[in-house]
Amino acid sequence: MGVLKFVLELLVIVFIIYYISGRLMGPRINFQKRILSVSVGVALTTFLYWYSYLRFTDYTDFDTVQIVQDETAILWIGSMLLISMLLYLFFELFDPVELGELGERKTGRGLRLIRWRTRLREQRRLSRILEISVRNGFSQALDYARHRGENDRELARAFRVTLEESGGIFVKFGQMLSTHSELFPPAFIQELGSLQQNVKPLTSQQVHDLLNEKLPYRIEDVFAEVDMDPLAAGSIGQVHKALLKNGDDVVVKLLRPDIQRIMQDDLNLLVDFVEWLSKKSVWINNIGIRDLAIGFANNMREEVDFNIEIRNTIQLANIIEKSDYDIKIPKVYTEYSNSKLIVLEYLDGKSIAKGKQLFDMLQVDRNEFARTVLFSYLEQMFFHGIFHADPHPGNIFIDKMDGKPIILDFGAVGRLSEEQQEALNHFVIGIQQSDVGVITDAMIALVQDTKSIERKRIEYAISQILLRISYIDKIPTRELIHSMFDIVRDFDLKFYSPVSTALRALIVLDATIHTMDPGFDMFKESKSFAKKYKASYLFKPFTEPSATKEKIEEELALWLPELAKVPKRFDRLVQRIESGKVILHHDVFSDKHNSMFVTQLFSRFVLLMTGITFGLVSSALLAIAQFIDTAYAVYLNIASYTGLFLSVVLLVRLSIQAIRDIKRTSNL
Repeated sequence: MGVLKFVLELLVIVFIIYYISGRLMGPRINFQKRILSVSVGVALTTFLYWYSYLRFTDYTDFDTVQIVQDETAILWIGSMLLISMLLYLFFELFDPVELGELGERKTGRGLRLIRWRTRLREQRRLSRILEISVRNGFSQALDYARHRGENDRELARAFRVTLEESGGIFVKFGQMLSTHSELFPPAFIQELGSLQQNVKPLTSQQVHDLLNEKLPYRIEDVFAEVDMDPLAAGSIGQVHKALLKNGDDVVVKLLRPDIQRIMQDDLNLLVDFVEWLSKKSVWINNIGIRDLAIGFANNMREEVDFNIEIRNTIQLANIIEKSDYDIKIPKVYTEYSNSKLIVLEYLDGKSIAKGKQLFDMLQVDRNEFARTVLFSYLEQMFFHGIFHADPHPGNIFIDKMDGKPIILDFGAVGRLSEEQQEALNHFVIGIQQSDVGVITDAMIALVQDTKSIERKRIEYAISQILLRISYIDKIPTRELIHSMFDIVRDFDLKFYSPVSTALRALIVLDATIHTMDPGFDMFKESKSFAKKYKASYLFKPFTEPSATKEKIEEELALWLPELAKVPKRFDRLVQRIESGKVILHHDVFSDKHNSMFVTQLFSRFVLLMTGITFGLVSSALLAIAQFIDTAYAVYLNIASYTGLFLSVVLLVRLSIQAIRDIKRTSNL
């Protein structure tokens, strides 16, 4: 009975500690962490109290009054409260859950356990990946890596093997990095370019099950025949040739089962791995690989939703249909397609990298073929702002029937704003005319955070580039674009993400075209396109009078109502000036958020000063008490320890609120 009584008394104390700690730590305290911190705090302090004192007494015979009157019990209860608050601070500090503007947790309660289990699984796999990097010598080589060192080849090989053995999304990330020759030394580009994915194709039964599950109709009602041997197999999906019931030859693109869950796990791991790389190497961090990984992850999440690819394909097909450049894009059978499956028109062709015999057999002019492809891409970028962002040789084919270009795979599509389109156009025109001012204006429009730009220095850097490419018959496009990236990086600037995508697509396109026609001068042809664009822009009112008239009418429809209000507004303004009622006034506290921020800052500053004052005064009193040799010293000691206790409570509360503020602001 004595032990039961003690347990009941302890539960009452726990409830009191739970209540008081919640009040002291402030509003919006998380229930689970509060319960956990109080439970652990009470268990820990109770064990220490029992082990150091109670076990030497007959505590089961004590009544409540005796326990409360015991000075050791007061120390025990105070320690409970303090340790519970410190534990809550610890849990808050290491809790990765996002908070909303009001401090609420964004993750639903029912998902938290799943989230932690997922995170634990990711950490185990990340440990294996880091083990692979150590085993292959990548971690050690990275420790001694220089920006451009003699060990580039060794480091690049170790990086490539690490990604290859990690498999899955890591291989695709390495393949993407191999296109960033503006960031990596040649040794890295060569090694990463050799990465190959060994993906096991889906079985015939899996293909049949997927078709049966994902098709909106029965298989036999849609297809007359489906070839179970894939035309191509990748980590995301695979492609099969089929024949529709109406006789149309098509290809069926299937998403691998569970790819979205696997992709999500691997993409989170990839970002963690890249963050580890950034912390380990200053060079890796400086090239912005973390931003590349996040952009890559966002693109991959889009690729596993075929609805996005369907929309991209239809958009570009509609654009190219009205173009002067004869490019083929497969038709989408939308009635059979969805987020897991796409049915496309089958266009019989061959990759331009392997189409030498086909070019010769059909007597296709390679230079004209390359010009058609290039001008189509430039038109997509400069005129429409929607462009195919992955023009590697596997996505550009030559048609076996008539030798016309075919563009495939629209999972990756870039989108430029009107301002960015115009700036890219002006950049090419500026290069053509060797006009430093035009080029500088164009580059400023293409980068973020323009407030810190030093225009004179940028103009000087651009003039040096123009001098390097002057009086030369053939300028490598890759070199010119790399120079742009160098200037942006040297001035601590950053291209808008769609602009970077467009420029890198041009680098890839240049390499792709050269696999077919090594003598093609992309820079010269781009200047020709820019000249044509400039002429079309100047003469557009005359060549397209109806379109110009419609544009003017649209602008007038927007401006006329506002223009009609100008006289009245001007008259009211004059009247207010004459009456002396026009006052310029700006009040920081008129904004609710500003007012709340200043109020919270002031109140927390007061609490901080109070806590520090309590601590300093209590420490001073405690020091004085050591030199007092009377009975009153015990009261001075009690007051000192009480003050120190209150100081710690205030500082813990402020620390918890500061951590929660950091979490809130990092998610805005």
